[in-house]
Amino acid sequence: MSAASRPKIHAGRAGNLAFILTVAAGFAPLLVVRPYPYTLGETLRLLVLALVYVLVGIRGVDLAERSNVLAGAYILLQSLLAAIITLLGARAGAFWIITFPLVSQSVILLPGRRYLAACVLITLGAFAVPFGLTAGWAAVLQSTLVYLSGVVFVVLFTQIAIREQLTRAEVERLAAELARANEGLRQHAIQAEELATARERNRLAREIHDSLGHYLTVINVQLEVAQTVLGQDPGRALDALRKAQSLTHEGLADVRHSIAALRRSPTEDRPLAQALSALLEECRAAGLVAEMTVTGQPQTLPPQVELTLYRAAQEGLTNTRKHARASRIDLNLDFGVSAVRLVLQDNGVGESESGRGFGLLGVRERAQLLGGQVRLETGKGKGFRLEVELPL
Repeated sequence: MSAASRPKIHAGRAGNLAFILTVAAGFAPLLVVRPYPYTLGETLRLLVLALVYVLVGIRGVDLAERSNVLAGAYILLQSLLAAIITLLGARAGAFWIITFPLVSQSVILLPGRRYLAACVLITLGAFAVPFGLTAGWAAVLQSTLVYLSGVVFVVLFTQIAIREQLTRAEVERLAAELARANEGLRQHAIQAEELATARERNRLAREIHDSLGHYLTVINVQLEVAQTVLGQDPGRALDALRKAQSLTHEGLADVRHSIAALRRSPTEDRPLAQALSALLEECRAAGLVAEMTVTGQPQTLPPQVELTLYRAAQEGLTNTRKHARASRIDLNLDFGVSAVRLVLQDNGVGESESGRGFGLLGVRERAQLLGGQVRLETGKGKGFRLEVELPL
């Protein structure tokens, strides 16, 4: 066990009290043994040594926890003090008891299985040798076996305590990590909710712009036609007004669906090519030449892909009618192997910059959400070209 990973053994007041009580237990027999075996000078020496042993055990263990070298020095110093106390107090008392806290500390402080060497040192130096020098070597073997049983118990109990402490620390660490992970998930859920709300808001904004803006533009064109030809051709003016009224009803219905966020896709009940043809028919009604070509092998597209292409065509046709002053517009729907491409080209006046309007921004956002691309080409006198490519 490294110095960095070993558990802290200094248990504050409770640990200090346990250490002091263990040392006191070694001196307890002196209170009852009669006749008292020590002189006043010998008693004072034992008490001073015991005090030093306790102070080193309480204060020195903090230093011993910092490195393996200091831990080894601490065990050696305490073993020497315990041996002197045991040797001087061999005539009475049970001073060998004071070595048990040192055995426990050696298990905790020393790396790997070096505590076994420390236990041997403590057993020989602080018990067997002092006992043999005072009581005779004949009784050493039996007494040492009894003492070793106590050492084994302390070692096993200490190891159990270490495992329990390390397990508790690991549980606390995992609990802290779990708490941090839960907090991260909570923050992520909040961000996801905010992002979903923002996306839905943007989607509804795009839907309202694409649908309502389209209908209002066409209605305005029809009303301008009616106003222009009202004096010369009342029948045509009336037809334009009827178309404007019909488009108004359609636009209102579309707005209701958008507000409810449940608006049905314009391509839901008909093929994409047919829906695009309906858009071009509106352009023809406004006096434009509008042609559509379909290349490649037509196939069923995902609903979001069809809606994105439809809204892109709708936005491009709306811009042409509003700004381009064009007489012709061509639409091409190309079904490729790995992508579908929609190209819209008019012969209008063009402009120096493009792509700044909210409608074209919405087209880009729709395409990006599907992993597609939007390309715009325009210039003064060069018309306007919109290309949307979406992967299949």
